[in-house]
Amino acid sequence: MTTTYFRNYSLALIVFLSFFTSNLFAQETLPDNFDKWLESGRQDWNIPGMAVGIVKNGKIIYAKGFGEKRLGGGEPVDANTIFSIASVSKNITAAALGILVDEGKIDWDDKIVKHIPWFQLNDPWVTREVTIRDVLTHRVGLGRILGNRLQFMTNSSRDSVLYQMRYMALEKPFRTEFVYNNVMYSLAGQIIEYADGRTWDTFLKERLFVPLEMNSSTTSITQLKNSDNQAYPHQEIEGKVVAIERRNWDNAGPAGGINASVNDLNKWMLMQLGEAGTYNGKTIISTKQMNEIHKPQMVRLVGNAMAGQESYGFGWNISDYKGKRVLTHGGATDGFNTAMYLMPELELGIIVVGNNFNSFGNAVAYQVMDSYLGGNDMDWNERYLQGHKNSYERAMKARNEIHNARINKTKPSLDLDAFVGNYKSDGYGKIEVKREGKDLILHFWDTKGLEAKLEHWHYDTFRAVWKNPAQREEFVQFHLGKDGNVAAMDFQFVLRPLLLQVGAYPSNYTHTERFIKQ
Repeated sequence: MTTTYFRNYSLALIVFLSFFTSNLFAQETLPDNFDKWLESGRQDWNIPGMAVGIVKNGKIIYAKGFGEKRLGGGEPVDANTIFSIASVSKNITAAALGILVDEGKIDWDDKIVKHIPWFQLNDPWVTREVTIRDVLTHRVGLGRILGNRLQFMTNSSRDSVLYQMRYMALEKPFRTEFVYNNVMYSLAGQIIEYADGRTWDTFLKERLFVPLEMNSSTTSITQLKNSDNQAYPHQEIEGKVVAIERRNWDNAGPAGGINASVNDLNKWMLMQLGEAGTYNGKTIISTKQMNEIHKPQMVRLVGNAMAGQESYGFGWNISDYKGKRVLTHGGATDGFNTAMYLMPELELGIIVVGNNFNSFGNAVAYQVMDSYLGGNDMDWNERYLQGHKNSYERAMKARNEIHNARINKTKPSLDLDAFVGNYKSDGYGKIEVKREGKDLILHFWDTKGLEAKLEHWHYDTFRAVWKNPAQREEFVQFHLGKDGNVAAMDFQFVLRPLLLQVGAYPSNYTHTERFIKQ
């Protein structure tokens, strides 16, 4: 009996140790055939080039590129290839402000007008009350203004863009809901200049990029040289992935203007994890301010009462996955797509950058997180890819319904020359309608190349097809005054397409601005 007992005990111990070590092993490895899975996913999503970086327990464990920098160019992407990271820039801007809080130059709850006295919103009380914390958590109530495809007042300075905010109506009441806004992050970046004296660009380089050894990181495409190891943007347009023009986003830089490689971004993630705020034994930002940046600040509404919490910190979306806190932010602009995920309790960070719009970065992050949480039979690429295909079908159906609703064989109320002239909005400035041969051309803000051909749709409605095909198309409606002449033009800005691969429309998030004929 004793022999049997010890034999059974030994067997149970072996089984337990085998189970324990297998789970421990699963939690310390990347998914099986990871490189092959990544390359297969890249091809599934038609991404010309991408790179992936992963950090774990204070070390860089993965940094690799896939595909090519420019479709058909043959130059391979590697871990040093520079991509535009778009809105992932937001948490870097927040971190820079954290340094100023440490130095006593600002406080998170400082009123904006304390540092920028001339700043105004269209509500005097909101102007007086809005704080740095409000700006960083998207709770001001100001909407997207234009969306991600169009640069607002392209040739204007950051201060000039901020000045225009006094003319913009709030989309939601102040501090009541999460309303994503890029211009408010530009405002956050300008706080650095007004409080410290250095521009956002200079401050990031000197106080973050240099100490973190992020040697290839820049805050503007003007700082990139043709000889640099850089990726080029692409989009799927009319069913085909093509290279598109890279555009300058300097006046919205703090919201989405940073360019970096995964080797640099791995270092950024290392500073976020473990003893947050430190890198290679050096304190960059205090643990206290990193906690403020990482903690939930603004609740995001969820549809299901039993769903996990969704909130926003300073430049971070915050949720929970399998009982672990997850911080993440995506970025998408002009043919680049970025996904950054942190799981602080596991000291795990994942960064995925690519040069075409896609959701593969999210799939990569969940595949890796599952691997370190003990494994999962789910193939996240299959799940996201199927979701994309379903979304494509729905968006295409909705687009066709818009086309089918077009009324044929109609004409504009007046001859095309009657629509020619300058139009103005207090908030959106001046635009021009001019004649080129038989066509009407819409020209925004005297910006070179920011032009759209006005195709007659029906009656006095036109479809504005941008000369830069990456900007897609919008709708314009002209209005006549009592005297029978053209008095105004309504331009419908698409703030968020249902699916850009299908087109700028259909959209469930638009803003219509009226421009008065001068």
